[in-house]
Amino acid sequence: MVDVRVEHTPRTVGTVWGLLVLNTLGSTGAETIVPLPRSLIQMVTMGALVAAFGLALAVNLRLRVRPSAFLLLLSLLLVPSLISSVDLSAGFGALFRCGRFAVFVATLWLLSRWWAGSTTFVRYHIRWYFLVLCSVAAGLLLSPGAALPDLYGGRLVGALWPLTPPQIGQYAAVVVGLAVLLVLGRRTDRRSAALVIVPSLALLALTHTRTATIGLLAGLLVAIGSMVLTSAAARRWFGWALACAAVAAVAFGSLLQAWFLRGQTEENFSTLTGRAKVWEALLDAPRSGAEQLFGVGLGDKSFDGLPIDNSWLAVYHEQGLLGVTLVAGFVLVLGTVALLRPPSLARACALFLITYCGLASYTEAGLGDASPYLLHLALAASLLVAPAAPPAPGAGPPAPEPVHRSVARPVRGKEVA
Repeated sequence: MVDVRVEHTPRTVGTVWGLLVLNTLGSTGAETIVPLPRSLIQMVTMGALVAAFGLALAVNLRLRVRPSAFLLLLSLLLVPSLISSVDLSAGFGALFRCGRFAVFVATLWLLSRWWAGSTTFVRYHIRWYFLVLCSVAAGLLLSPGAALPDLYGGRLVGALWPLTPPQIGQYAAVVVGLAVLLVLGRRTDRRSAALVIVPSLALLALTHTRTATIGLLAGLLVAIGSMVLTSAAARRWFGWALACAAVAAVAFGSLLQAWFLRGQTEENFSTLTGRAKVWEALLDAPRSGAEQLFGVGLGDKSFDGLPIDNSWLAVYHEQGLLGVTLVAGFVLVLGTVALLRPPSLARACALFLITYCGLASYTEAGLGDASPYLLHLALAASLLVAPAAPPAPGAGPPAPEPVHRSVARPVRGKEVA
């Protein structure tokens, strides 16, 4: 049932969002202080998804949803995923991932009832991902050696939960960007925002993640730029940001270059840490007509045992040209709707998330399966929902839903309800 009324968001909805965040953390990464079997981690993440769906269904038993082109195209993406996975060429794991993806999308549909273009889900997003970052900081304090291992070149990893540097960088960048925009929109005070922004920036710096850093800067540039004409605070931030960037480029150019290169050789940097070689091999691999159209089935986003690290090529490999078309469709829909919306804080947050995910899709996979990137874009979709039309002047409150009461009737001289 389609519902367009604005309703109070139950607290359970925030819990469901947190469970979706937990589900998308993944089960692979660095070695943790206390070794966690991968089977246990997968049990926790899948249990979180099942719990999220159950709670979402419990608070939305009438199955009221909002119309969403993003969720419609995301649902259609299940078609090539299932077609390519059903022949089991990729193993039973492909069907399992299809099931997980379906439950993930169904949970988002159930939550869409409370998508109203407000910052409610932005706060959920910041709160839960900052909690993940707190676990990373706790691991760093408990065991600096495990959190900054030589295996990752001294880059920050998750020592309590297996998280890779790109994951931590992504979470930190998104938290920082959204928190900055809430300050500009006067939806939070500077002191509270600083308690989130400063440690998140420190963790981002320790990850040495170029994709997250560039995505954060570009996303904020686009988002704040969209508020310049309507917000004096945005104009001040925009001016100060440009001035600080110019000073930093001149005064700390060599240090920034060294941080950006991470000690890599020119050849390694030019091939994007070996990614380009994997991409060339993937594109050169022979494929049947069905594999080109529908892909080879949902997998672990790898090719010949090496990570693909590109959302578009990962979708092409696993869901074919049809999957690429659908993914491009919902990204273009979100971008177009965001550009057509009048300037507002919600629009700025959505533009930040769309810009970040668009840039990160070049060196990170995740747009074709249940992932943090799809969760970021779902948040953008919730921010772009057109607000409900106000009631007409003089119109009373909406009529309450009919309540079915039991009626007592005599049966053989007695009354029963």
